[in-house]
Amino acid sequence: MSPSKSKDRPNIGESKHPLVQSPKVQLELDRRIFNLKTLYDVSKDLFSSTDSADIIRNFLLMVMGNFGVAKGVIMYLGDGRPEAAQISAVGLPSETIVGLRSCLQQVFAHDRGPTNGRESSDGAILDPDCVPLAIIFPFSIDNRVAGALGLGPKLTDARYNDNDRELISTLVNNLSIALKNARSVEEIKNLNQDLEAKNVQLEQALRELKASLRKVEILESIKSNLCKFVPTAVMRLMEKSSEGEIQKADKRDISILFLDIEGYVRITEQLGATEVNTLTRRYFSVFMDAIYQNNGDVVETAGDGLMVLFMADDPARHALEAVQAATMIRQKTQIINEESKLEREPVMINMGVSSGSALVGASKFDSYTGGRWTYAAHGMTTNVAARLCDRARGGEILVSRDTARRTRGAFAYRRVGPVKLKNLSEEVEVFAL
Repeated sequence: MSPSKSKDRPNIGESKHPLVQSPKVQLELDRRIFNLKTLYDVSKDLFSSTDSADIIRNFLLMVMGNFGVAKGVIMYLGDGRPEAAQISAVGLPSETIVGLRSCLQQVFAHDRGPTNGRESSDGAILDPDCVPLAIIFPFSIDNRVAGALGLGPKLTDARYNDNDRELISTLVNNLSIALKNARSVEEIKNLNQDLEAKNVQLEQALRELKASLRKVEILESIKSNLCKFVPTAVMRLMEKSSEGEIQKADKRDISILFLDIEGYVRITEQLGATEVNTLTRRYFSVFMDAIYQNNGDVVETAGDGLMVLFMADDPARHALEAVQAATMIRQKTQIINEESKLEREPVMINMGVSSGSALVGASKFDSYTGGRWTYAAHGMTTNVAARLCDRARGGEILVSRDTARRTRGAFAYRRVGPVKLKNLSEEVEVFAL
């Protein structure tokens, strides 16, 4: 035989080795295909639900079916407390489950106690002392022991080999992921429920706030309308009071300004009530600016006159404000008179100012028809201011001695002298501005 033909002949020994190995390769290939199919089926079922009880029950049934096991159990620590763990069991009577609960709780303790068996490298406990279990697989969630899978003997009486444990370990890892997802979904659901409850509370709070704001709007509307009739001092007192009550009258140092239209009855006879009312509104409207600019408060009105209180805490200041208001009123009167000189004769506004102690505040008058509250100042200071106004002529401003003394640096007064005023027993020192 030629050397070339000898080189081309196949070596029988070399070709024989792959043939011998092919059944093992096929067996390994079948095992891997089985594992992948099992893993796929179990995983598909695991991740189709977000209810932990359904996940555990379905997982246990599928694992037992794939490995030919008639008895199995899963203990899951839902909230982390072994005594509150939920148990899902198949093929076990209730009395056995009670015993297994106590036995499996040792898995979660540092000392495994009665579960002591051979622990494999993959974490499985082989031949545990938990009848009728043949193997236990603890599983963790977020690096904390969360539960354990226990399987009874196979129906074939074959032991759980390395390949079985590898597949079960992979499946249990998927169980851990599925339970973690279920826990996250439950937490999100609880957060959504809390959020919905808080939204309901917020909506209720908003409704109550809107109702309260509406009440405030109504009260503000009432207040703005009452401002036209209620003295500013009364409103300030009510705002300061925690219960909105008006304090009763007490003594305090104030200045009082009285003013009236000279010859009001005669003017009414000449012009008529309607025309006089228009005239009075025109004059008194500009007077109000002068009064409020000087912190005055109109407490009484009549057809031809006003009573104004000045109640700053400083006696010199409220006296100064009262006299300033009077001078501004006289100036405004002169302006209106100049504008209307072709229509009628000038209107004269007479004024009296007095400073001193007075009883200021609310007074109640009771009768069989009910009570009525008034707010005013009473006493000698009030009487003097009213009588000075009565005595003034031709648009005069007459002030009491106390008012002149407190404001002598700001205004030039002419001494009128001691004057006997109506219904006052003693003469009063009077000054004209």
